[in-house]
Amino acid sequence: MSRFNPSAWAIRESSLTLYFIIVTLLAGVYAFWTNGRAEDPSFSVNVMVVSAYWPGATVEQMEKQVADLLEKRLQEIDWFDRVETKVRPGQVEMLVTFADNTPSGMSEDLFYQVRKRLGDEAKKLPPAVIGPIFQDDFKDVYFTLYALSSPDGSVDNRTLTEVAEQLRKPLRRVAGVKKVVLIGERKPQIFVDLDERKLKTLGIAPAQIQQQIAAQTAVVSAGFVETGGPRLHIRVNQQPRDWIDTLEALPINIGGTVVALKELAQVYTGFEDPPSLIVHDRGHEAVLLGVVMQENADGLRLEQALNAFEQTIRPQLPAGVQLDKLTNQADAIHRAVDIFQEKFFVALLVVMVVSFIALGVRAGIVVALAVPLTLSATFLFMKLTGIDFNRISLGALIIALGLLVDDAIIAIEMMILKMEQGLDKIRAASYAWTLTAAPMLVGTLLTTIGFLPIGIAESKVGEYAGGIFWVTGIALIASWLVAVLFTPYLGVKLLPDTLKHAGTPVEQRPAFRLLRKVIEACVRRRWLVIGLTVGVFILSVYGMKHWVVQQFFPSSDRPELLVDINLPEGSSFATTQKVVARVEQQLMNDPDVVSASSYTGRGAPRFFLALSPELPNPAYGNIVVVARDWHARDRLQLRLQQQIEAGAFPEARVRVHPLLFGPPVPWPVVFRVIGPDPQTLVAIGKQIRDRMLDKPYLVDPHLSWQYQAPALRLEWDRNRLARLGLTPAQVAEQLRTLLNGEVASIVLSSIRSTEIRLRASDAARHVEALESLPIRLPTGESVPLAHLGDLKVVAEIPYMERRNGERLVSVYAEVPPGVQPPDATMKVWNNIQDIVENLPLGYRVEIGGSVEESQVAQRSIQANMPLMVLLMTLLIMLYMRSFTGLFMVLVTAPLGLVGAVAALILFQQPFGFVANLGLIALAGILMRNTLILVAQINENRAAGQPMHEAVIHATVLRARPVLLTAAAAVLAFIPLTTSLFWGPMAYVLISGIAIGTVITLFFLPALYAAWYRVKMP
Repeated sequence: MSRFNPSAWAIRESSLTLYFIIVTLLAGVYAFWTNGRAEDPSFSVNVMVVSAYWPGATVEQMEKQVADLLEKRLQEIDWFDRVETKVRPGQVEMLVTFADNTPSGMSEDLFYQVRKRLGDEAKKLPPAVIGPIFQDDFKDVYFTLYALSSPDGSVDNRTLTEVAEQLRKPLRRVAGVKKVVLIGERKPQIFVDLDERKLKTLGIAPAQIQQQIAAQTAVVSAGFVETGGPRLHIRVNQQPRDWIDTLEALPINIGGTVVALKELAQVYTGFEDPPSLIVHDRGHEAVLLGVVMQENADGLRLEQALNAFEQTIRPQLPAGVQLDKLTNQADAIHRAVDIFQEKFFVALLVVMVVSFIALGVRAGIVVALAVPLTLSATFLFMKLTGIDFNRISLGALIIALGLLVDDAIIAIEMMILKMEQGLDKIRAASYAWTLTAAPMLVGTLLTTIGFLPIGIAESKVGEYAGGIFWVTGIALIASWLVAVLFTPYLGVKLLPDTLKHAGTPVEQRPAFRLLRKVIEACVRRRWLVIGLTVGVFILSVYGMKHWVVQQFFPSSDRPELLVDINLPEGSSFATTQKVVARVEQQLMNDPDVVSASSYTGRGAPRFFLALSPELPNPAYGNIVVVARDWHARDRLQLRLQQQIEAGAFPEARVRVHPLLFGPPVPWPVVFRVIGPDPQTLVAIGKQIRDRMLDKPYLVDPHLSWQYQAPALRLEWDRNRLARLGLTPAQVAEQLRTLLNGEVASIVLSSIRSTEIRLRASDAARHVEALESLPIRLPTGESVPLAHLGDLKVVAEIPYMERRNGERLVSVYAEVPPGVQPPDATMKVWNNIQDIVENLPLGYRVEIGGSVEESQVAQRSIQANMPLMVLLMTLLIMLYMRSFTGLFMVLVTAPLGLVGAVAALILFQQPFGFVANLGLIALAGILMRNTLILVAQINENRAAGQPMHEAVIHATVLRARPVLLTAAAAVLAFIPLTTSLFWGPMAYVLISGIAIGTVITLFFLPALYAAWYRVKMP
């Protein structure tokens, strides 16, 4: 790199260089303020829910006649990964997931294939099956959830829905809003509760009333008349203001006698019964407005716009209606940006302090200016490529902040060194390119390539975290360009013409004389140094495997706490709602709780990227608690867990857990028992669960299902049915109308279409009155249900899980605070090997949960490791041009593990995905240091120095920039140790850089001397 010297060119063309500096800073400031801000990066959600309903069918019928047919067709689709099926009486829910390596942009085509193939298969399903029904809108994450409620109870769900609809349109017009979704609206209905005794007395069938209501409320065309002016439409239907009065007065013709409907039934308004979802805010029923942010929009600007919208709307709300903000993604964005800004200023301060002490005030200013210049170039790249500021990109910038001053320190230190040797400023500045540019560039590229497997990983983790590769890479490359172009120019402008130690050899200074003695001792006792290094490294590898706690993704630092409430399968909605209300009331009295919203019948909306909402289930409830901060969240979790263990909610399984980063899993510890027979599955599952009981590293081990639920079976007297002219289907239809209602008509009430539903009176719909329900005969007479058969209580399977067409029972468990799911899972797995090895033919046990998702992610990353190794070795060989140099660089790369493991054990930090990022960056730092040292050794040898002197002198000479960059990085990462998400990575980098750098300075000279058999005088 001696023919053209960019450093000398930048000094020579000083006006042009200054122009580029100013433009870079201005462009960076513009990009920073205009780029999008979000909590997490967006990625494809290749998941689809397929539902089918068959009223009256048992679980087995739904399995064999519906689920089985649909599952087989799904497996024909390209990129299909799995289908997880939940079967309940009369319904089946299938979660279809496509492979992690599905090419980007294929989601819509795959969803079309699902619709097409299952639509074709629908023709083969039983005639009464409704569906399949498809839902594929899972990628939206709600930026903000607003709740409309009535604390005094004066406003019902219908009115809250009307207010929500009025707010939806102006809210949709707010800049940055993609769409607004209503959640928690209850389906309005008009109930016509029939008086069975009067119907029986008058000989009227419910079907007759149904037909007359339908005929008198139907919307039909009566034609129109053309006139010389307007066209006159003839209207025969009225839209009454009050449907209740209209229906009560509705004339019903009974054999020529007209009777008002109110004489035969009670007419009143209500909501879907039983409900499918009820939402509460602070204990009061609510309707939510879910705000979805546009892609690449600025979340902080959207927050300001939404705050302005709130201030405008609140005074206009009707009396009794309250607007609350339940979740706000901007809070998480603020925290992420605040951490980055804190890290930025700390890095500037650290760089300046370290540089001031070691190099002088002016050199410190030169190095400090490299930080905003590098970040400005990086911000501009992010703006141009559409990478917004989010958890991952800001994390990449945080990683880069600890590294991007290294090249500037190395460049300015080389300039100072040459000035101390007597060169003028301009000639000294040109050495930033001549001597340091190549090893710095190779070191930068090596660090960047270390993140390549994540950047191109074909998995959810790769798509989510792939920005780390691009942002870190461009930041490090930008730091190299700043070091070889801008730093020499700034050095010439800011450094004095002469330096204090000019003419004094570096090795003659006291600190360097001491260092030289240490290096000489290492070279003389090379085998001892090599042996100790290898021994300590082996110990660290052992410690990583056996002593360091393993983790997939860390817990979130968000203040939300999730409370999952599961009642036994088959439980009624009303029973579930009562338990949810008790837990909710308990939470509202806690001083650490800011707000609590509950969802009965379904999971909470997706307000967090890694949250996987629970599918509809009347036996499930979910409460989202917002604590004051994550410390208060942890205290609250501990108190709630203690109450649960004390038996506060014995009828339900209540789980309390924070939000987790990474791919969503149902429970942290999961084992799947797969096989054909339900009873055998449950028996094996119980064996595994029993092994998990009373283990301190597990909480609440249980099976996904095991108990049968009661059902009522009507055992017909078929001879009597035949004599009366009835069939079981006709009786079932009458029962369904009386118990659950039948839609007679659909009318417009307020802003919604409303069903008019006929059913029996409330008293007749209780279990005690079932036998006396009147069944209409073809002759017009009625007989009680008991006359047609006997009602008996039977037990049946209320629920079945399937995965890719195979039945399974899952064994779940939570882990207590401080325990990582991978460790707990592997302990259980080792403890149940005798069960696994002696399973009946056709049965198997699989590991699920966090471990399974971690393995999927690791496989996608490991698949790219050969490419990473190839590129790394290629770069080193192109620079070193020898296998010896390649060996020297590669053998020092993992030495940072010694310090990393020590810090993880000492500070009880887990090693997971985030800590692994630190280990990758650490390897790049150490390889760059090795390149710099080996390059100086080779230069000394080329200058004619004896072998031993070349090694020792090079190590002493380059120790200053190596130690300076290490000190700057170590001090810059210290504030990050308090972060729940980035803390493990900070500990890895701090200890790994500190210890790894020292080991490299001592180990490399010893290794070099041993390899080349250097003789000391």
